Amino acid sequence: MKIAFFDTKPYDKPSFEKFGGERGVTFKYYETKLNEDTVELAAGFDGVCVFVNDTVNAAVIDRLAELGVKVVALRCAGFNNVDMKYAHGKIHVLRVPAYSPYAVAEHTMALLLTSIRRIHKAYIRTRDFNFSLSGMTGFDLHGKTVGVVGTGRIGRAFIDICRGFGMKVLAYDKFEAPNLADGDKIRYVGLDELFEKSDIISLHCPLTDDTYHLIDENSLGKCKKGVVILNTSRGALVDAEALLAGIKSRKVGAACLDVYEEESDFFFEDKSGHILEDDILARLISMPNVIVTSHQAFLTEEALSNIAETTVGNIVEFFELGECPNELCYRFGNTEDCKSGKCF
Repeated sequence: MKIAFFDTKPYDKPSFEKFGGERGVTFKYYETKLNEDTVELAAGFDGVCVFVNDTVNAAVIDRLAELGVKVVALRCAGFNNVDMKYAHGKIHVLRVPAYSPYAVAEHTMALLLTSIRRIHKAYIRTRDFNFSLSGMTGFDLHGKTVGVVGTGRIGRAFIDICRGFGMKVLAYDKFEAPNLADGDKIRYVGLDELFEKSDIISLHCPLTDDTYHLIDENSLGKCKKGVVILNTSRGALVDAEALLAGIKSRKVGAACLDVYEEESDFFFEDKSGHILEDDILARLISMPNVIVTSHQAFLTEEALSNIAETTVGNIVEFFELGECPNELCYRFGNTEDCKSGKCF
């Protein structure tokens, strides 16, 4: 099995080489992203392995099919960069539905603590031997209310961490997790109540038509003054322009972003010698109460190993058995994991 591996970074190779070598999967690594201009690189391969900022649109899908590529193996859980409706009947799409949920949940809490306790500012000050505490006052998490949108594996892991800090949790999910709510410290509520009562809002949901710009001018208008917004899920969950306006008006007290709506042109790359052309991102980064990390919440040794092992396993199962439990299919207008493995 030969797989063209797009958008390769140095930290990808060790785990994929290990698990690929063990199971007879050979990877050809390309640093370029998959898109309409680079899809020809997939010629002669059985499949392609892609990440969150690769483009798998109708044109790419058609060309992959023409080249005889049978499978698109996503090394991530999200699939909003794939035109799933168009892919149905043309090419098989596999994903990694779960890797270390603790990686993302712990990074989310790290961002929150760094922001509210001014750790990043203290680090810079003390490097210059400035030991003043002026402007460093934070606030306790204990007793605060956190609104968690999305209670899948990552959302539940984040809730566990928040409960360890003595926080109250308001949760929202279209599909409520059984036995999570206790009626006291953890309650499921509607989005409006979550916005109105939360001191901190953390997003852990997929990007869909329903969740696109979930945080926008309207939802921010319902929030408490000084609300803290956390997004380690998908960039387009947040209307960045509305967020910037909320920060400038002091409605938003702080924002911690590991993802950004237009990140594909910037994240994962060294742009330190360039002028940043995205004015909204540049202004967000310049704000003293905003922390931006470059989609690194997943980046732990455990998560990288889990991702590689599952991705390789998906490829092997598909080519040896003709089906894979982690295949995605488009049915009746909804994208879901294929239960039968016989999408077409």
